[in-house]
Amino acid sequence: MRGSRAAGATTTRCPSCGTHLITQWVGRVAALHARCDAAPIGPEHEQLLRTPDRLTWCLVTGRWREPELRWRCPSRQCTHDVVIEHHCRQPAPPSTLF
Repeated sequence: MRGSRAAGATTTRCPSCGTHLITQWVGRVAALHARCDAAPIGPEHEQLLRTPDRLTWCLVTGRWREPELRWRCPSRQCTHDVVIEHHCRQPAPPSTLF
């Protein structure tokens, strides 16, 4: 389904803990659905928090553009804000009674 995905990131809240999130399909062919904490992290925190199961992303913003998540720049010297995937520590509330 060509064109079914939005180009930019959208903001939402985690249903379990209420944290502000940025969500977006990142990539063109084999895209990943990234759900990241909206608050940027610094390079020192990136080294501590990043794991193979918790990726970091570049958050590209500009005066006249929508926020967009991109794969982390390989040089790690870019000037983009860095956000990390959200890992909720609270269990999700039940969605049904049964």
